[in-house]
Amino acid sequence: MIAEILLVLAGHSSSLFPSDHSIDPALVQLLHPGERDCLESLCRIAQRYRVIKSITSSLSKSSSQYLSALCAALNHILKQEYETLVVDTEAKILKREADFVASGSFVPLSAIRATFSEWDAPLVALESLMKELKNAPEKWKAGPLIDLLISRSRTGVHRIASILQRLSRSVQRVWQSQLATFMIHGTISPAEPIAAADYALIETATPSCISEHTRASITYVGRAIGTIRAAKWHIQLPRELASKHSTILESVFPEDRHRFDRAISAIRTNISEWMWLNVLTQKDTEDAVDSLADYLLLRNGEFGLSLIREIERLKSSSKTLIREQDLHLALLRASMGTTAQHDPLLPRLRFSLPSGPVRPLLPTLSQSTSSTEFTTFDDLLLGTPLVLNYTVSWPLDLFLHSQDLQVYGALFCYLSALRKTHTRIHTCWASLSNSQRARRRWTGLGEGGTTEDLVSRRELLRCGWGLVRELNWFLDSLLAYTMVDVIDVEWRRLKMLLAGTDPEAQTSTGHRSRTRTAESATGPGSSHHLDFTTLRTIHHDYLERIIVGTLLSNQSLTAIIRSLLQLCDQFVVKIERWGGDVLPELLIEGSINSAENERVGDMVRERLAAVSEINQVSSSLFLFLLSPFS
Repeated sequence: MIAEILLVLAGHSSSLFPSDHSIDPALVQLLHPGERDCLESLCRIAQRYRVIKSITSSLSKSSSQYLSALCAALNHILKQEYETLVVDTEAKILKREADFVASGSFVPLSAIRATFSEWDAPLVALESLMKELKNAPEKWKAGPLIDLLISRSRTGVHRIASILQRLSRSVQRVWQSQLATFMIHGTISPAEPIAAADYALIETATPSCISEHTRASITYVGRAIGTIRAAKWHIQLPRELASKHSTILESVFPEDRHRFDRAISAIRTNISEWMWLNVLTQKDTEDAVDSLADYLLLRNGEFGLSLIREIERLKSSSKTLIREQDLHLALLRASMGTTAQHDPLLPRLRFSLPSGPVRPLLPTLSQSTSSTEFTTFDDLLLGTPLVLNYTVSWPLDLFLHSQDLQVYGALFCYLSALRKTHTRIHTCWASLSNSQRARRRWTGLGEGGTTEDLVSRRELLRCGWGLVRELNWFLDSLLAYTMVDVIDVEWRRLKMLLAGTDPEAQTSTGHRSRTRTAESATGPGSSHHLDFTTLRTIHHDYLERIIVGTLLSNQSLTAIIRSLLQLCDQFVVKIERWGGDVLPELLIEGSINSAENERVGDMVRERLAAVSEINQVSSSLFLFLLSPFS
């Protein structure tokens, strides 16, 4: 009978125990109540063991490498500990050891029961675990499976905690191998990957014990290494560094949250420092930032003005159509004689016409294409939507994203429209001044004209000069504020951050008082290395501060500014149509009025009405513009 019991404990079936932990009725009559209880307890242990083995055998055939690792680890634990206990117990009985064989001839069931009592609780916990795994409606993913094992291992029963922790770590090792492949080689496994094609971690493939910051670091490292490999960069991650990172990952489990966080943080720091020295260096970053500021934020003033003149020349040319290649030639011509002429980064600029080729526009009134929801300025420079693109190639795309370039494009449209309108108002001012000086050579201190239109001519001249003075003041103020107080200040602040200097640490005299690093951040041996995520954050904040500072984030104000820019164009177009002067020439009106059936002063009154209307609209827009600040 003892041999039969040991066989049952080893997972074999027996006629003595027909079902579950029940005992054959014929045998029950021969047993003492205490012996019956011992047998029933042993049968329950054997039954749980058989259930566990059956489920393990079923799950081990699963396509999930995590479940397979779990089943392999569980089989190993049962074989090394439980099954070995059965064999050892049988050996001790056969050797008639005193712990099992009383008086050398009798084996008490209580001794066997006491021997296997240590497996009561562990087998209950394992049976519950395996049934939960089997009855799950969906396939188990790595993240929830590791979470389940970690949560169940947190128990006060040491033996249960030890077994479940070993099972958990067996699954975590498989996940660690996936993690190492991702973080060291930048590749994503085709079977049960932990990251998507865009290198973002899959939620169900990541244990919840990993913090958000660590998840971001894992994504950052995997994306960086993967991008470098995909770009076939001439410098790849050194084997020594990869081996070091592999050792770090193998030495810590995700369940040890704080150590795991420190390990991932150390890998991220190493990758950032290596990339900052070998892939996207500080000089590359600063050159790109300077180039974007010079050309798209118009910090290179001579090139910006030259480009506006070239586009104006295209608009007044005799060409039948303006195409993108014409705009590209305008870019090249605009650079001639400026500091941009020999700039190797200039070819990164390229104009595009979203609506296709356009006919040259003679000086006409701008057509508003902005919607009530979002104000745009992309049509004010050419008269049709025009986009200036900045080509970003590897490795600049590590920190310059398409969204950033769209923001730069919007800023260029706004700033170029402002600069173009400012230039036209200045040209108008010069034209009015030249006409006034030429007229005063003949009229002295007056405005000339007949007695009938003397008052009207004086009123028209004063109204025109007052209007151009107000518009010029507005554009001067807005342009100075935008370019000096916003763009220049933010650009210098960004440069200080890239150089490792704390911009808040400057004194009122403008001298630097302290830096974030003890060494200079300009040489290869510097201790200042920016993390690329931090670099992107700094650059994103830089653009956001410019958007807010230039008022582009305030839709109500940008709508008013656009209307004022269009009003300036309207006034300049009228002055150009009138020959560059607000007053008609002295001999044009009144000399042939009888033939044309016109009265003296009709042209002056017509111009006065047009200028007065523009003046009234501008006054209303100025009031609307200032109302949020009153």
